[in-house]
Amino acid sequence: MLDDADRLEALEALIEELNSLRGTHVILVEGLKDVSALTAVGVEGEFHCVQSSGGPVRASEYVWRSGRMAVILTDWDRRGGNLAHALRDNLSSLGVRYDDRIRSDMAFLCRPYAKDVESIDSVMALLQNSISG
Repeated sequence: MLDDADRLEALEALIEELNSLRGTHVILVEGLKDVSALTAVGVEGEFHCVQSSGGPVRASEYVWRSGRMAVILTDWDRRGGNLAHALRDNLSSLGVRYDDRIRSDMAFLCRPYAKDVESIDSVMALLQNSISG
């Protein structure tokens, strides 16, 4: 079982990994709150909000037109899972390569505390306080 220090270290590694994909990948999130939370914890890169851009078909077409790969980073609740599934199907049909492992890892690490991407900054703050407190 992971303790809070291990969980925080693993989340920080995921953030570094996301940053290493900057320039080659578009990060697909559900909405602007997700972008805010991710940038608050240091994620840099090109974000694309699936919900406000017309859904998974339009988001997939956007990534395809960009010539980049995608990182699917939707929430890990039922709605986010359905959206991730739709994105995988649409990206695959366009021949766009994608990463959804980061989403799975983030969900595993955050699940005891949160069910969505927009809470990542709160989860990390909670873990930091737990370790230092």
